[in-house]
Amino acid sequence: MFSWLEKNPFFFAVFLFIVIAYAGIVEILPSFAENARPVEGTQPYTVLQLAGKQVYVRENCNGCHSQMIRPFKSETDRYGKYSVSGEYAYDRPFLWGSKRTGPDLWRVGNYRTSDWHYNHMKDPASLVPGSIMPAYKNLYTGVADLQTAYAEAFTVKTVFKTPYDADGMTKLGTFEEAKTAAFEEAKAIVDSMKGDDVKEAFARGEILEIVALTAYMNGLK
Repeated sequence: MFSWLEKNPFFFAVFLFIVIAYAGIVEILPSFAENARPVEGTQPYTVLQLAGKQVYVRENCNGCHSQMIRPFKSETDRYGKYSVSGEYAYDRPFLWGSKRTGPDLWRVGNYRTSDWHYNHMKDPASLVPGSIMPAYKNLYTGVADLQTAYAEAFTVKTVFKTPYDADGMTKLGTFEEAKTAAFEEAKAIVDSMKGDDVKEAFARGEILEIVALTAYMNGLK
Protein backbone atom coordinates (compact mmCIF):
# COMPACT_ATOMS: atom_id res chain seq x y z
CA MET A 1 0.00 0.00 0.00
CA PHE A 2 2.70 2.46 0.98
CA SER A 3 4.68 1.80 -2.18
CA TRP A 4 1.53 2.53 -4.18
CA LEU A 5 1.02 5.80 -2.27
CA GLU A 6 4.62 6.81 -2.94
CA LYS A 7 3.95 6.46 -6.67
CA ASN A 8 0.77 8.59 -6.50
CA PRO A 9 1.58 11.99 -5.00
CA PHE A 10 -2.04 13.18 -4.97
CA PHE A 11 -3.34 10.23 -2.95
CA PHE A 12 -0.23 10.36 -0.75
CA ALA A 13 -1.05 14.00 0.08
CA VAL A 14 -4.68 13.08 0.84
CA PHE A 15 -3.55 10.22 3.08
CA LEU A 16 -1.10 12.49 4.90
CA PHE A 17 -3.79 15.11 5.43
CA ILE A 18 -6.18 12.53 6.91
CA VAL A 19 -3.51 11.23 9.30
CA ILE A 20 -2.60 14.71 10.53
CA ALA A 21 -6.25 15.74 10.82
CA TYR A 22 -7.03 12.64 12.86
CA ALA A 23 -4.09 13.31 15.16
CA GLY A 24 -5.32 16.85 15.65
CA ILE A 25 -8.83 15.71 16.51
CA VAL A 26 -7.59 13.08 18.97
CA GLU A 27 -4.83 15.08 20.66
CA ILE A 28 -5.29 18.81 20.16
CA LEU A 29 -9.03 19.50 20.20
CA PRO A 30 -9.88 17.77 23.52
CA SER A 31 -7.05 19.64 25.25
CA PHE A 32 -8.11 22.94 23.72
CA ALA A 33 -11.76 22.39 24.64
CA GLU A 34 -10.80 21.67 28.25
CA ASN A 35 -8.54 24.71 28.61
CA ALA A 36 -10.78 27.07 26.65
CA ARG A 37 -13.54 26.99 29.26
CA PRO A 38 -13.48 30.01 31.58
CA VAL A 39 -11.14 29.32 34.48
CA GLU A 40 -12.94 29.16 37.81
CA GLY A 41 -13.12 32.63 39.31
CA THR A 42 -12.71 34.41 35.96
CA GLN A 43 -15.12 37.34 35.75
CA PRO A 44 -16.09 39.72 32.94
CA TYR A 45 -14.43 43.12 33.10
CA THR A 46 -16.25 45.79 35.06
CA VAL A 47 -17.24 48.97 33.26
CA LEU A 48 -14.37 50.84 34.96
CA GLN A 49 -11.90 48.15 33.92
CA LEU A 50 -13.19 48.29 30.34
CA ALA A 51 -12.67 52.06 30.37
CA GLY A 52 -9.11 51.40 31.49
CA LYS A 53 -8.63 48.75 28.84
CA GLN A 54 -9.69 51.26 26.21
CA VAL A 55 -7.00 53.63 27.50
CA TYR A 56 -4.49 50.77 27.40
CA VAL A 57 -5.32 50.07 23.75
CA ARG A 58 -5.42 53.74 22.77
CA GLU A 59 -1.96 54.37 24.22
CA ASN A 60 -0.68 51.22 22.44
CA CYS A 61 0.61 49.68 25.66
CA ASN A 62 0.36 46.27 23.98
CA GLY A 63 3.00 47.43 21.51
CA CYS A 64 5.66 47.00 24.22
CA HIS A 65 3.99 44.71 26.78
CA SER A 66 2.67 41.23 26.15
CA GLN A 67 -0.09 39.57 28.16
CA MET A 68 0.81 35.92 27.80
CA ILE A 69 3.14 33.99 30.10
CA ARG A 70 4.71 31.07 28.26
CA PRO A 71 5.13 27.66 29.95
CA PHE A 72 8.87 28.02 30.51
CA LYS A 73 10.63 28.14 33.87
CA SER A 74 12.33 31.44 33.07
CA GLU A 75 8.88 32.96 32.50
CA THR A 76 7.03 31.42 35.44
CA ASP A 77 9.86 32.31 37.83
CA ARG A 78 9.49 35.95 36.87
CA TYR A 79 5.81 36.40 36.10
CA GLY A 80 3.99 33.57 37.89
CA LYS A 81 1.86 30.70 36.61
CA TYR A 82 1.80 30.34 32.84
CA SER A 83 -1.31 31.50 31.00
CA VAL A 84 -4.09 29.18 29.84
CA SER A 85 -6.68 30.03 27.20
CA GLY A 86 -9.60 29.91 29.65
CA GLU A 87 -8.25 32.98 31.43
CA TYR A 88 -8.98 35.05 28.32
CA ALA A 89 -12.59 33.89 27.94
CA TYR A 90 -13.94 37.44 28.27
CA ASP A 91 -11.16 39.29 26.42
CA ARG A 92 -12.31 40.91 23.19
CA PRO A 93 -9.89 41.57 21.62
CA PHE A 94 -7.08 39.49 23.08
CA LEU A 95 -4.02 41.56 23.98
CA TRP A 96 -1.46 38.77 24.01
CA GLY A 97 1.16 40.84 22.18
CA SER A 98 4.18 39.60 20.31
CA LYS A 99 6.92 41.93 21.59
CA ARG A 100 8.35 42.68 24.98
CA THR A 101 10.16 45.96 25.25
CA GLY A 102 8.78 45.99 28.78
CA PRO A 103 7.74 43.10 31.05
CA ASP A 104 4.71 40.90 30.56
CA LEU A 105 1.69 42.35 32.38
CA TRP A 106 -0.74 39.42 32.55
CA ARG A 107 -0.38 38.93 36.34
CA VAL A 108 0.71 42.44 37.23
CA GLY A 109 -2.32 42.81 39.52
CA ASN A 110 -0.72 40.30 41.88
CA TYR A 111 2.37 42.32 42.69
CA ARG A 112 1.84 46.03 41.93
CA THR A 113 -0.23 48.46 43.99
CA SER A 114 -2.51 51.21 42.75
CA ASP A 115 -0.17 53.89 44.09
CA TRP A 116 2.76 52.22 42.28
CA HIS A 117 0.88 52.51 38.98
CA TYR A 118 0.05 56.15 39.77
CA ASN A 119 3.72 57.03 40.21
CA HIS A 120 5.04 54.77 37.48
CA MET A 121 2.82 56.13 34.70
CA LYS A 122 3.69 59.70 35.70
CA ASP A 123 7.48 59.13 35.82
CA PRO A 124 8.56 55.56 34.93
CA ALA A 125 12.28 56.15 35.51
CA SER A 126 11.62 57.23 39.11
CA LEU A 127 10.60 53.66 39.97
CA VAL A 128 12.47 51.71 37.30
CA PRO A 129 15.92 53.28 36.80
CA GLY A 130 16.96 53.26 33.16
CA SER A 131 13.41 52.72 31.92
CA ILE A 132 12.79 53.93 28.36
CA MET A 133 9.03 54.00 28.88
CA PRO A 134 7.58 57.48 28.25
CA ALA A 135 5.58 59.36 30.86
CA TYR A 136 1.81 59.44 30.30
CA LYS A 137 0.93 62.68 32.00
CA ASN A 138 -2.18 63.05 29.84
CA LEU A 139 -3.79 60.32 31.95
CA TYR A 140 -3.82 62.68 34.93
CA THR A 141 -6.08 65.18 33.20
CA GLY A 142 -8.19 63.00 30.89
CA VAL A 143 -11.51 61.72 32.24
CA ALA A 144 -12.45 58.05 31.86
CA ASP A 145 -15.10 57.40 29.21
CA LEU A 146 -17.59 55.30 31.16
CA GLN A 147 -20.31 55.67 28.55
CA THR A 148 -18.28 54.00 25.79
CA ALA A 149 -17.14 51.32 28.24
CA TYR A 150 -20.75 50.64 29.19
CA ALA A 151 -21.69 50.37 25.52
CA GLU A 152 -18.94 47.77 25.04
CA ALA A 153 -20.09 45.79 28.08
CA PHE A 154 -23.70 45.91 26.89
CA THR A 155 -22.63 44.74 23.42
CA VAL A 156 -20.63 41.72 24.61
CA LYS A 157 -23.42 40.82 27.03
CA THR A 158 -26.02 40.94 24.26
CA VAL A 159 -24.06 39.54 21.32
CA PHE A 160 -21.55 37.19 22.97
CA LYS A 161 -23.66 36.33 26.03
CA THR A 162 -20.92 37.45 28.40
CA PRO A 163 -22.29 36.49 31.84
CA TYR A 164 -22.69 39.74 33.68
CA ASP A 165 -24.08 38.55 37.02
CA ALA A 166 -27.18 39.85 38.75
CA ASP A 167 -25.06 40.80 41.77
CA GLY A 168 -21.56 41.99 42.50
CA MET A 169 -19.16 44.33 40.71
CA THR A 170 -19.90 42.81 37.31
CA LYS A 171 -23.61 43.57 37.45
CA LEU A 172 -24.40 45.69 34.42
CA GLY A 173 -27.95 46.99 34.78
CA THR A 174 -28.66 50.47 33.46
CA PHE A 175 -25.95 52.98 32.68
CA GLU A 176 -26.65 54.86 35.90
CA GLU A 177 -26.30 51.65 37.91
CA ALA A 178 -23.06 50.80 36.11
CA LYS A 179 -21.79 54.34 36.70
CA THR A 180 -22.53 54.05 40.42
CA ALA A 181 -20.64 50.74 40.57
CA ALA A 182 -17.72 52.30 38.68
CA PHE A 183 -17.48 55.15 41.21
CA GLU A 184 -17.57 52.67 44.09
CA GLU A 185 -14.73 50.71 42.49
CA ALA A 186 -12.80 53.89 41.71
CA LYS A 187 -13.10 55.19 45.27
CA ALA A 188 -11.03 52.31 46.66
CA ILE A 189 -8.34 52.99 44.05
CA VAL A 190 -8.33 56.77 44.60
CA ASP A 191 -8.11 56.29 48.38
CA SER A 192 -5.00 54.16 47.93
CA MET A 193 -3.30 56.76 45.72
CA LYS A 194 -1.39 59.62 47.30
CA GLY A 195 -1.82 62.08 44.43
CA ASP A 196 -4.05 65.09 45.05
CA ASP A 197 -5.07 65.35 41.38
CA VAL A 198 -7.01 62.07 41.37
CA LYS A 199 -8.65 62.92 44.69
CA GLU A 200 -9.67 66.40 43.61
CA ALA A 201 -11.09 65.09 40.34
CA PHE A 202 -13.03 62.39 42.17
CA ALA A 203 -14.45 65.01 44.53
CA ARG A 204 -15.69 66.87 41.42
CA GLY A 205 -17.44 63.72 40.25
CA GLU A 206 -14.77 62.71 37.69
CA ILE A 207 -12.74 59.53 37.35
CA LEU A 208 -9.38 60.25 35.75
CA GLU A 209 -8.01 57.91 33.11
CA ILE A 210 -5.11 56.88 35.34
CA VAL A 211 -7.66 55.48 37.81
CA ALA A 212 -9.48 53.53 35.10
CA LEU A 213 -6.20 52.20 33.71
CA THR A 214 -5.14 51.15 37.20
CA ALA A 215 -8.45 49.33 37.68
CA TYR A 216 -7.73 47.40 34.51
CA MET A 217 -4.15 46.62 35.55
CA ASN A 218 -5.28 45.51 39.00
CA GLY A 219 -7.63 43.04 37.32
CA LEU A 220 -4.82 41.28 35.43
CA LYS A 221 -4.21 38.39 37.81
